[in-house]
Amino acid sequence: MSHTETADVSRYTYRVTWSVEDDEFVATCAEFPSLSWLADSQPAALQGLVDLIADTVADLVAESEAVPEPLSERSYSGKFNLRVGESLHRRLAIQAAEEHLSLNQYVVQRLSEAS
Repeated sequence: MSHTETADVSRYTYRVTWSVEDDEFVATCAEFPSLSWLADSQPAALQGLVDLIADTVADLVAESEAVPEPLSERSYSGKFNLRVGESLHRRLAIQAAEEHLSLNQYVVQRLSEAS
């Protein structure tokens, strides 16, 4: 994102979970992993973080620094390289062959089941 553009902070990737350690809800944002917000309710945690990120983005723009692009607006090719050890590669190839699938089809199927 260019320095002059401002991000719609509602398009970032937020998550609100219960923190046993803090005895409060904690909101986090994938695009800003160093930021979080604690509150006694889910809506308050989310709103606190959204406000914090809006301030952070405004500061980044004011300082002519790069603003993270929301994950939802990034382009993905559908391809990535993955290095695995020799023995894991062998096991996966055998399992794929046993299921009459290519290694790629087998790994995609396993990843889809895991998510």
